[in-house]
Amino acid sequence: MNIASVRRPIIPPAPPRAPDDMSFFGRLAVIRHNMIATWGQRAYEEDVIKGRFFLRNSFILNQPDAIRHVLLTNYENYTRTPAGIRMLRPVLGDGLLIAEGHSWTFQRRTLAPAFTPRATANLVPHMTAVLDETIAKLDARSGEEVDLREIMQRMTLEIAGRTMFSFGMDRHGATLRNFIMEYAARLGRPYFLDMLLPVSWPSPMDFARARFRKRWTEFVAMLIAERRAAGKKDGAPPRDLFDLMDAARDPETGKGFSDEQLVDEVATMILAGHETTATALFWALYLLALDPDTQEEVASETRGEHLDSIADIDRQKFTRAVIEETMRLYPPAFLVARAAREKDNAAGIEIGKGDIIMIAPWLLHRHEKLWDQPNAFIPKRFMTKEAPDRFAYLPFGAGPRVCVGAPFAQAESVLALARLIGAFRVELADQANSVVPLGVVTTQPDHSPMFRITRR
Repeated sequence: MNIASVRRPIIPPAPPRAPDDMSFFGRLAVIRHNMIATWGQRAYEEDVIKGRFFLRNSFILNQPDAIRHVLLTNYENYTRTPAGIRMLRPVLGDGLLIAEGHSWTFQRRTLAPAFTPRATANLVPHMTAVLDETIAKLDARSGEEVDLREIMQRMTLEIAGRTMFSFGMDRHGATLRNFIMEYAARLGRPYFLDMLLPVSWPSPMDFARARFRKRWTEFVAMLIAERRAAGKKDGAPPRDLFDLMDAARDPETGKGFSDEQLVDEVATMILAGHETTATALFWALYLLALDPDTQEEVASETRGEHLDSIADIDRQKFTRAVIEETMRLYPPAFLVARAAREKDNAAGIEIGKGDIIMIAPWLLHRHEKLWDQPNAFIPKRFMTKEAPDRFAYLPFGAGPRVCVGAPFAQAESVLALARLIGAFRVELADQANSVVPLGVVTTQPDHSPMFRITRR
C-alpha cells in the first residue's frame, strides 16, 4: 500500500530485532519474557521462514495466500499446539476460543446470534453508562497524572460485567483482576516442558494451573449464580449477553449450553473481551499522546457528536482508522500457532504432519513487502480505497474461527476512544521513557506510563 503523507509520521517504539545468530537456548530464554523479541530482520522481509522447533519443522507464514489456506481453505487440518492449549485451557476451559471439531461447531453456531450487529446495538447503553462514569472520574483529576492503562482495564472490565450480567463489578472487579494478574505473571508463560511434552502428559506447571482453574471456575460460577438470582421478567427482551447466551440454542439441534459450558463461555467472553480491548485502547491513547496532531483530528471528528448509538459510532471514520492502525502496530493477539494434523500443501509450501505453523500478526502487520512505511503510525492508510489484503491484516483472526466478538470489540473501542479524546487532551508525563511492547499472552506494555489529562 502506498501512503502519501503531508507530514512525517511518528515511528512508535518496538523491541530490537533478534540477531541472526541467536541460539536455540537463547531464544527459549527470551520466549518466556517477550516472544516478539525472538524474531529477527528476516521475519519482516521474507514470505516464509522455515526452522526447527523441538524436533519438528516450523514455519512462520507471511504470505497471504498461504495464510488463507491455513485459516480458511483447510482450517480443519490445523489445531492448537500443546503449549497453546496449556496456556489457555486453565482460564478458558473448553470455551469457544480453544474448542475443536464438533464442539467448536456447536459453540460457534449457538453463540453467533448473541454477537450480531443488532445484538451489539442493544448493548451500547451499557457501554455509554460506564464511559459517562469514567469521564466524570477523570474530570475530577484534570491536570493530574493518571495511569490510563489501569483505568482502561477497570473501564473495560466494568463494561464486560454490565454487558454480560447487567450489574457493576464494584464488588467483584478486584478479585477478577487479581485472577488475571496471577495467571499472567507465572502460569500463562510457556516453560520448557510445556513446549516439549504432549498435552496428555502433565508438565510441572500444569498442577499449579489445575489448582488455579478450580478456584477460577468457582468464581465464575458464583457470578453466574448471582446473575440468575436477579432473574428476568417473563416475556421481557434480553437485557445482557448472559440472557442471550443462556437462551441460545443450536439452530440445528435445539441444544443449549450446560452449566459447565456456560462457565467456560462466560470466562472466555469476559477475559478475551475486556483484556484485549483494554490493551488496544491503552496503545491507542499512547500513540495519540506521541502524535498530538492526530489526536486533534480525533477530537475534531467527535466535536458536537452525541455518541450513544451504533449509527453515531459508525460516523467516526477517522477514529475507527486510528483503532485499526493501532491494532496493526500493536495487535493484542500477536501470534497464532497451529499444528498440522496431516501433511498439506499451503500455496506451494510443503507441510508435514505435526509441523508447527506460526502466523504472527505482529510480523504480518509490519512486513516490508505488504505495507508502505510498516513501522510508522499512519491511520489514514485505512481510509484509502486500496484496502490491505484480507489475510495481511488479522487483528481478530480470519476464516471460520474469526473472533465472534469482533463487532462488539470494534464498537466499544471506537466509542471509548472518541469519547475520551473528545473530553480530554492526553499527554505523556515522561516523553523520554519509551514504552516497549512485550509479547506475553497479549501485546502488553513493559511498564505503565503516567499520562497527564486536561479537560478540552
